[in-house]
Amino acid sequence: MSNDRTERTPAAAQTSARAPTASRAEIDDFVRRVDALAPPVEGGSGRLIFALDATMSRQPTWDQACRLQADMFREAAAIGGLAVQLVYYRGLAECRASSWVAEPQRLGALMSRIDCRGGHTQIGKVLAHARRESDRAKVAALAFVGDAMEEELDDLCSAAGALGLRNVPAFMFQEGYDPVCEQAFREIVRLTRGAYCRFAPGAGDELAELLRAAAAYAAGGMKALAALKARQSAGAADLIEQLK
Repeated sequence: MSNDRTERTPAAAQTSARAPTASRAEIDDFVRRVDALAPPVEGGSGRLIFALDATMSRQPTWDQACRLQADMFREAAAIGGLAVQLVYYRGLAECRASSWVAEPQRLGALMSRIDCRGGHTQIGKVLAHARRESDRAKVAALAFVGDAMEEELDDLCSAAGALGLRNVPAFMFQEGYDPVCEQAFREIVRLTRGAYCRFAPGAGDELAELLRAAAAYAAGGMKALAALKARQSAGAADLIEQLK
């Protein structure tokens, strides 16, 4: 994959002129340095897009995800490895994607440099980006963590349908109990033949289970997910039941 940042950033996610430019420049510089250290992984590993809502309400869960993301790599390591691309949105119109990385330290370092900011959801951009990445090279799954949906549901369904045609299941992990969010997430799951799971606000152990299950599926498919379930993983059991 090219190291051109314009190519990897979702095309529709141009940052608003009102967004703080100093912080964006700092993040861009860090992403470029990560790219130089970790070229895109080709073959030999499952490819998982790990997407998060980074609007202001998400800061506690973002901090949890920073700590838990290494669990995804550890779970996948015994299966065959994992390449992860971080995608996040925040602020007025910012939606960004990292390069593909295969080491938890590099992904954790990138996540630790990003802070959450107020703004609206941009789930449609995440789905469109996942479709484009799948067109470049096979993506095993999209794992998304969020607590809200503020977009047109029909638009999200169209983007999800395009992803489903490429056999990329979306694992939509909802924090909290917003019924509008749940309806949207369930529709995305239906159209991509993925899985929906909800976890309680601040429940890091529940989120950890879900991320490990997503990593197991991305690295080894249903067989790896079944093996994880056999180790009494509730997250794996939830995904298996929906993916049948």
